Amino acid sequence: MKTPNTIRQALALLLVTLAAASPGPAAADGLSGDELVLAGLVRKHTPDALKLLERSVLVNSGTLNPAGVREVGALYAKEFEALGFKTRWVDMPAEMQRAGHLVAERTGGQGKRVLLIGHLDTVFEKDSPVAPWQSDGKRVRGQGVSDMKGGDVIILLALRALNDMGALQGRTVRAVFTGDEERVGNPIEVARAALIDAAKQSDAALAFEGATRDEQGRDAATIGRRASGSWHLTVTARTGHSAGVFGRDGYGALYEAARVMNAFREQLIEPDLTFNAATIVGGTSASWDDAQSQGQAFGKSNVIPRDAQVRGDLRYLTAEQGAKARERMQAIVDQPLPGTRSRITFSESYPPMAPTPGNLKLLELYSRASIDAGLGEVVAFPPGQRGAGDVQFVAPIVDSLDGLGAAGGGAHTPDEFLDIDSIERGAIRAAVLIYRLTR
Repeated sequence: MKTPNTIRQALALLLVTLAAASPGPAAADGLSGDELVLAGLVRKHTPDALKLLERSVLVNSGTLNPAGVREVGALYAKEFEALGFKTRWVDMPAEMQRAGHLVAERTGGQGKRVLLIGHLDTVFEKDSPVAPWQSDGKRVRGQGVSDMKGGDVIILLALRALNDMGALQGRTVRAVFTGDEERVGNPIEVARAALIDAAKQSDAALAFEGATRDEQGRDAATIGRRASGSWHLTVTARTGHSAGVFGRDGYGALYEAARVMNAFREQLIEPDLTFNAATIVGGTSASWDDAQSQGQAFGKSNVIPRDAQVRGDLRYLTAEQGAKARERMQAIVDQPLPGTRSRITFSESYPPMAPTPGNLKLLELYSRASIDAGLGEVVAFPPGQRGAGDVQFVAPIVDSLDGLGAAGGGAHTPDEFLDIDSIERGAIRAAVLIYRLTR
């Protein structure tokens, strides 16, 4: 009887022979015998992975549909368990109104400990008119196909191939699929505790948000993401008859708010820093309802406005850039027009993922795996062009790489789509990288 190693060697020899005989580029010449087997196993299981993708997409899992998020989590949990992973569901407190997270683990003492990051929720809530699944054989359109159920399926496909080879034995691989990436629950420290805990037990983090291309059309991955935060400007002014504006009664709240915003625009603009002013409400009286994201104001044209509130977001690439921006914004606020008083507050939802040497090294390893598999070079995507993601909570703790998921487009829109062949391509790259990291 042939041993598993003998069978694996024979399969590797067969795959090498087929690769040498096939037309086209000698794409996989850089893969070892075991890695050739691994790529072959990914291809073998891709049809089943596409069926899993369809099953998961047909379940609505909008962030505010906890039952749907849990259903998708249960579907993926069965897949992990079939691969020898222990799974658990991390519930969130009821007042957070979030479903919770799926955590799956295999532990061992060999190689680097790898964390794989996905998310179960989508932006398409239960009443969404967007069709859940439409396929023409080359592309799939639907709810969350590329953001990011396609990435979740790539993780499972890569792990299935690794498990079939016995390559997960004695290795530590953790996966955390969050249930509220699209609308993170509050408090954030509770919502991301499980993810951060997993990062503290890992040596490398790989996140599978959608794959991208750079301006030259080259495949790209993410070594940096800008922080996502907000600022809130509150202005209080001396009120009175409009005839007294610019004089004894000062400038009023709206001119002061305009001064601050224009000074931000004139003095703060630099690469990778943005500070969008999103809403302004002002008048004799003004109020804002955070829960409804709307405000009310009262005022008359012959009265100097007393109140103004401005809300915006703040995005920066490094903690140092964020601190400097907040300091400069505060300095501008601290120079109010006569008769006015301004105050600004800041909050941070997602910390920055700075492009570190460790992240760049992971990209080099990923690109080498892709080249060796005949799938071409993968370059760094410009960090300032990528939105926020869960990887940012772990990047300050562990070397991280994102954008390893499915290729597609139209995320968060009714036209969201996924290129079907990117599932196999992404899983081969991921499987080879995980294999090499965990040796």
